[in-house]
Amino acid sequence: MRISRGTADDSGELARLLWLDTVNGEYSESSADEFTADLATWWTVHQDTHLAFVARLDRPEIVGMAWVALIPRTPRPGATSRLSADIQSVFVVPEQRGQGIGSALVHAASGHAAQLGALRVTVHSGRKAVPVYERLGFESSRQLLHRPFSRTGQPSPA
Repeated sequence: MRISRGTADDSGELARLLWLDTVNGEYSESSADEFTADLATWWTVHQDTHLAFVARLDRPEIVGMAWVALIPRTPRPGATSRLSADIQSVFVVPEQRGQGIGSALVHAASGHAAQLGALRVTVHSGRKAVPVYERLGFESSRQLLHRPFSRTGQPSPA
């Protein structure tokens, strides 16, 4: 297995994985073409803040991905270059799961964020993946709170 930083050349494969993760494996070339173009455009705008890490086996196609969003934090006296990071969109194709690919991707993405000076790395996980992230050193925090919004942008009722 090879883990590397994704590049613009990988955007088509990354779009395929994002599509598979979102629509439960139903990928059709014609319906995904527009999303592939949208992802390429989005990544061009966000290439400095959102980095993709990809996994390949012996073949050239990508079998897994993990994104890390780099979030500049407000400067403080004595700490003018504060940075946080958020792991996003970790996905491994179903037939390759259980081989440590997802863990290797998360290690690569979070390690890169740490090298860049991130003070912390967060992840918003589904329930089934929480034990995986805990094995990778992530911990729940009572201080990390979130406020969900409806699709209209209004706060959800308490």
